[in-house]
Amino acid sequence: QVQLVESGGGLVQAGGSLRLSCAASGSIVSPNAMGWYRQAPGKQRELVVVITRHGTTTYADSVKGRFTISRDNAKNTVWLQMNNLEPEDTAVYYCTADIRPIYGIYWGQGTQVTVSS
Repeated sequence: QVQLVESGGGLVQAGGSLRLSCAASGSIVSPNAMGWYRQAPGKQRELVVVITRHGTTTYADSVKGRFTISRDNAKNTVWLQMNNLEPEDTAVYYCTADIRPIYGIYWGQGTQVTVSS
């Protein structure tokens, strides 16, 4: 029933910006938290940022000061503004939503972010 739809990835040069979006549909309750993980080729999936329904955020050290997450609880939607992108940011970005205990944890389909030098 619950689906996460994410978009906004693309190809940019170093120093450029992208804005990702993720919307959770089919949930009758607000997610406890939403955010993004990313996975680069040959590397483990890692936390980028999460935000709780109360607005508490947790950012990976590598993106602090460059990425900003925002939310609209009424729409169960989050956005990730990615500025001053670096080649090291290249990865597939996966949206996630924690809707326990009613629905569980869900993942989006992933969106590719590629940053060229």
